[in-house]
Amino acid sequence: MTEHSPQARTINLAFTGASGAQYGLRLLQCLVAAGCRVHVMISRAAQVVIATETDLKLPGTPPGMQATLTEWAQADPGQVLVFGREDWFAPPASGSGEKAPLVICPCSTGTLSALATGASNNLIERAGDVALKERRQLILVPREAPFSEVHLENMLKLNRMGAVIMPASPGFYHKPASVQDLVDFVVARVLDHLEISQDLMPRWGEERAQAKRNAST
Repeated sequence: MTEHSPQARTINLAFTGASGAQYGLRLLQCLVAAGCRVHVMISRAAQVVIATETDLKLPGTPPGMQATLTEWAQADPGQVLVFGREDWFAPPASGSGEKAPLVICPCSTGTLSALATGASNNLIERAGDVALKERRQLILVPREAPFSEVHLENMLKLNRMGAVIMPASPGFYHKPASVQDLVDFVVARVLDHLEISQDLMPRWGEERAQAKRNAST
């Protein structure tokens, strides 16, 4: 394979310690398949969750994670870059870095709190702070139940600052037949917000509209 094109669109993707690692991993697969470059950040808690919820075993270093995720997602060389938790020279760490959306999937309630209060104690929190201050697209996928008043207040605060709060709560109107169908529902919604073409699930009303078009011909 050749080095991935520098002209490709970049998406910043962070994994934090909430349950639901499958959502972030599936999103990574879809972004790679769509030809995006993906800048990945993984918290320590996220590493534990990934090891607990999936069969994917990530090494403990960013280069090792990068090699593993590149192979796992079938990415081109250089298409997936993994940055360490305190890599302050990574592009997502500064407003003068590449302008790119940030998706935190899954997003822990601790990360919600850090972003709502402006903490920047690690690269993920700093990347979120940069996205907010630069008015860049920020999509947060929390997975918790039930939400406490603190969680809800933090989500409201972040929504008012421009973040999109997209809880990992799949719908059932598409008649899911597997856990993968439920994961794909949420990932498809994230891809729609990123304006990345997806065929994981049909959009609402699409089949009915097509039936009407067919009937009128």
